[in-house]
Amino acid sequence: QVQLVESGGGLVQPGGSLRLSCAASGFTFSSYVMNWYRQAPGKERELVATISQRGVTIMRADSVKGRFSISRDNAKNTVYLQMNNLKPEDTAVYYCGFRGTQNYWGQGTQVTVSS
Repeated sequence: QVQLVESGGGLVQPGGSLRLSCAASGFTFSSYVMNWYRQAPGKERELVATISQRGVTIMRADSVKGRFSISRDNAKNTVYLQMNNLKPEDTAVYYCGFRGTQNYWGQGTQVTVSS
């Protein structure tokens, strides 16, 4: 059974940093491209960053370039999102996901950037 469990969200002041983690189980993690998405209130879910099976960043949204980085540890079945210089507009629920036989998502972790 596929499971994706995000953690690491919270309340942070503008300019602060957070590191999100997504622990995966129930599938061969190292075989899949992994993604981080986010969904702000009243907005559609957007793709934030994508990483290849071997750890190469495939894409980052223009809005996060230079501030966010994606990485993975295949030995730990975990994908990370390092978020620096956070802005209020980064406030959202962040999800990890991948496309297997269907699209899989975790339950999300809330990130709130506010002073």
